[in-house]
Amino acid sequence: MSLFTVNNEKCKHDGICAASCPVGIIEQKGKEVPAPIEEADELCLNCGHCVAVCPHGALSLKTMPSEQCPPVRKELALSAEQAEHFLRARRSVRVYKDKPADRETITKLIDIARFAPSGHNLQPVRWLVIYDSREVQKLAGMVADWMRYMLREQPDMAKAYHMDRVIKAWDQGIDGICRGAPHIIVAHAKEEDRTAPAACTIAMSYLELAAAPLGLGACWGGYFNIAATSWPPMQEALGLPKGNASFGAMMIGIPKYKYQRLPLRNDAQITWR
Repeated sequence: MSLFTVNNEKCKHDGICAASCPVGIIEQKGKEVPAPIEEADELCLNCGHCVAVCPHGALSLKTMPSEQCPPVRKELALSAEQAEHFLRARRSVRVYKDKPADRETITKLIDIARFAPSGHNLQPVRWLVIYDSREVQKLAGMVADWMRYMLREQPDMAKAYHMDRVIKAWDQGIDGICRGAPHIIVAHAKEEDRTAPAACTIAMSYLELAAAPLGLGACWGGYFNIAATSWPPMQEALGLPKGNASFGAMMIGIPKYKYQRLPLRNDAQITWR
């Protein structure tokens, strides 16, 4: 089967698919039907741009039939004002209800995040959900052990990251590591994959933004992720596939409180050239 097929009756020979292909593997000659170039199968990113951009639904990739790709619903598009409000209303949630989120909701959250862009459309991100809150606290304890090690071996760096305060609070029963979140989501990928750090970061950003509309709160687990990348007991406990590394951790739970205002931020520092 060819890399893609074109419905002759629907195709208007407008060349939009060829113009939009990021790697230039579609040829459009006059009023002929678009066709793949000779090396198309090897070069195709399987990104679906050609399927998504055709106004007539005429083109289908062999891996992505047009009829299986839902149409963009114009009535759901955000206005500029709505988009700004949505992004400014995002909060890093650090206080959670003492109840678990539904597995189905977390699955939906990750299902949204998987549509984040990745270099060369490699989609390297894999997901680990620490769902059991007792396991989350066990791992938080390992992060505390790592912090104690850092305070002994690299005290200046540890204090710069306020690890001394976090440990003092931890010893008093206050969790400043995972903030009492019932769940942790880890984005991991092949450590040797150069696209992995950016892909995981972007996917986790999607995940964080999608949390609020699903009734969830999220917060980046910075301490958790650093320990996951540098503390052998933590790495062993996570049990990621061989060759994979954590590139981001997110606390997840049901927010205990609702935020009522949009806080201020520094003005953007812009240089025009």
